Amino acid sequence: MAVGKTEAVSVRVEPPIKAALQAAADREMRSLANMVEVMVIAYCRTNGYPLPGVPLEALPNAKSKS
Repeated sequence: MAVGKTEAVSVRVEPPIKAALQAAADREMRSLANMVEVMVIAYCRTNGYPLPGVPLEALPNAKSKS
């Protein structure tokens, strides 16, 4: 999905949150970073936040809100 240079983000979470994130990433065969990216895109699309520069094809089964 990254077209240009990527940005680094560092966050602290409680151990159970990290374990849940790791479990989700493992199930999806993704890295932690990619799983966070997918979750943020899904959240933004579900809640109507604009994602300029992120193509609709960035997530499988993504549908346009028309």
